[in-house]
Amino acid sequence: MRFQSLVLLMVIMLASIAIDRVKSLGGFNPVNINDPHEIEIANFAVNEYNKEKTVTKLKLVRIIKGESQVVAGINYRLIILASDASSARNYEAIVFEKQNFKSLTSFKLAHA
Repeated sequence: MRFQSLVLLMVIMLASIAIDRVKSLGGFNPVNINDPHEIEIANFAVNEYNKEKTVTKLKLVRIIKGESQVVAGINYRLIILASDASSARNYEAIVFEKQNFKSLTSFKLAHA
C-alpha cells in the first residue's frame, strides 16, 4: 500500500510538471528586461523602425516590459519607452529571431 501511494504521488508530480510545460509552450513568457540580449533586441527594433522613417528618429530609453514566445525561432514582444526630439512614448515592438537572423514584425504605439 505504501509503495502504491509513493508511485501515485510521483505520477501526480510528473503530470503537474508536464502541464506547466505545455502551458508555456507556444505562449508568451516574461523575460529579464535588463538582460543585454533583450536590450539588443529592443535597439534592433528601434533601428529597424528608424530605417523606415524619414523625418522623426526614435532613440531607445528603456524596456518597460518584455515577453518571449518559442516558435520556429523566438518572438520577442517588448513594450519600450522611446523618445524623439520632442517627447517620449511607449511602443510595442515584436521581433522574430532565429539563430543570427532578426526581423522586425511589428512596431506601433502601445495602448495604455
